[in-house]
Amino acid sequence: MSFWVLSGVALQLVLLPENLSAQQSEAIPEAPATSMMDHLELDQWGRFWELMAHERLLAVIAAPKNTLSPFTSDGCSGGFSSSWEQIAGYWPGFADRYQQEPPFESCCITHDRAYHDTTGAADAAYSYGARLRADRELRHCVWQTAQDQRAELARLYSVSEEVLELGFGQLGWAMFYAVRFGGQPCSGLSWRWGYGYPDC
Repeated sequence: MSFWVLSGVALQLVLLPENLSAQQSEAIPEAPATSMMDHLELDQWGRFWELMAHERLLAVIAAPKNTLSPFTSDGCSGGFSSSWEQIAGYWPGFADRYQQEPPFESCCITHDRAYHDTTGAADAAYSYGARLRADRELRHCVWQTAQDQRAELARLYSVSEEVLELGFGQLGWAMFYAVRFGGQPCSGLSWRWGYGYPDC
């Protein structure tokens, strides 16, 4: 399934991480007040099922026969980076204007490193929290790219700095929801949490 399909589906979901402390909480899209309890119940069920997957992953990691594979990364998963590179290779004008790879490619590689080696988790809840942190850091990194390179990228893309920041902010959220939706352990996907180990 492509990144764009995952993003489109995931953006329609309301995923509310449970029990966020004041330090952890960030701007999470709010659901209408009338349905907040329904969303919380759905989130509890989603967390419950994901915690079971984290338990299975921890068992795979603990098995003596299973070792961590060498690190690999496809950049931004779901065909995002590869599609960007193919278009850049086919249309030189695209490459001239938008570069050979997404400007936030390094964000995706850092995220892949977190997803690849998930050893060190004391329990399933810790592993769950570590994945949530990695996903938030990916979103923030994409947004930070716009902050750090806003004048250069706005000029390159021929948009205002405000439009650039808005676009990268929305893209960061789309990527966050996509990895939350499809990145849980034991999913069989090549970019799942713990992909450095055999699938559960």
